[in-house]
Amino acid sequence: MSAEQAAEQATRTVTAAPLAPAPRPEIAAARRIVVKAGSSSLTTRQGTIDADRIDALVDVLAARRRAGTEIVFVSSGAIAAGLGPLGLSRRPNDLATQQAAASVGQGLLVARYTSSFARYGFTVGQVLLTADDMIRRVHHRNASRALGQLLHLGIVPIVNENDTVATDEIRFGDNDRLAALVAHLTRADALVLLSDVDALYTGDPSRPGSRRIADVRGPADLAGVELGGSGRVGTGGMITKVEAARIAGIPVVLTDAASAAHALAGDAVGTYFHPGDGRRRSTRHLWLAHATTGQGRVTLDQGAVDAVVKRHKSLLPAGVTGVQGDFAAGDPVDLCGADGRVVARGLVNYDAGEIPNLMGRSTRWLARELGPEYEREIIHRDDLVVLAAD
Repeated sequence: MSAEQAAEQATRTVTAAPLAPAPRPEIAAARRIVVKAGSSSLTTRQGTIDADRIDALVDVLAARRRAGTEIVFVSSGAIAAGLGPLGLSRRPNDLATQQAAASVGQGLLVARYTSSFARYGFTVGQVLLTADDMIRRVHHRNASRALGQLLHLGIVPIVNENDTVATDEIRFGDNDRLAALVAHLTRADALVLLSDVDALYTGDPSRPGSRRIADVRGPADLAGVELGGSGRVGTGGMITKVEAARIAGIPVVLTDAASAAHALAGDAVGTYFHPGDGRRRSTRHLWLAHATTGQGRVTLDQGAVDAVVKRHKSLLPAGVTGVQGDFAAGDPVDLCGADGRVVARGLVNYDAGEIPNLMGRSTRWLARELGPEYEREIIHRDDLVVLAAD
């Protein structure tokens, strides 16, 4: 069978008129879908690229793409793909070797996707993102524009974190969160998370008594659920997938790569996370809340806590009573009340060593005594997200 005949057959399979409406019509009717595949779904047990697995997944994605749906594919696997060529038997723990493996593996991964999608006449475009691309205005705008233009031109974007330059302090942490944020960045209608487990279970799927959770409508559906850690070659786990579904705020399906075609068709496979209230928070705020770790702490008096949490105001020097940690301007820091409870997180405008001299002072006084460059907030409200109500 030729590549063209295979493509036509795959398209007919997806677009054939169903006898009954799809159980998940939001997925079946989605015009733009972000699909994420983890490392374990794309590589062999030895850590090398599994060409057969990739081709099988591309068969499914290409069929949905030919049916008219725009596909953004978030692919893990760069570090895993680089293990074999570097002679490594397992994922390295140190950042420098991870970066080296990603540098080698990313090219191999994209070359494989380029070849596989070419069987169906589709061109792919590589998009490597860092956390800065989500939170800094110019980077965010450029990333959104680039992805939008790729989709407009009929290209299939292949997205991954730029592991070669990412650092432990500022990174997404796993591609589940990245996929959720890319869904916001591209205004996607649905998100499909592909793993090596076919659904979310109440416990370890290999244990007797563990049952599949078919639908999640809210936190009550997750009560008592055990969420496992990361796998052999990946960094995520069920906990990051549940968090990604919460971040996305759109219909989300969690299943395994073997069920991808059914998931994209809206069939009742895996676990379906029902969308929230439909309101989309800004990608910057989502990243701050869910994909960062505070590099220090700034303690606030009660008036400043009320201003930040209840009135959504900027944090001014006058409301600061203490500072902990060694951070630089632009780093994410946690904001705490007098009891030490974290109430918010934001991108700070000063180095840690500068703040003690500013505490308790008005911006007008600081401008008069230290210069006009000090007449600014500790954290601007646009760079601040509330984490807990006071």
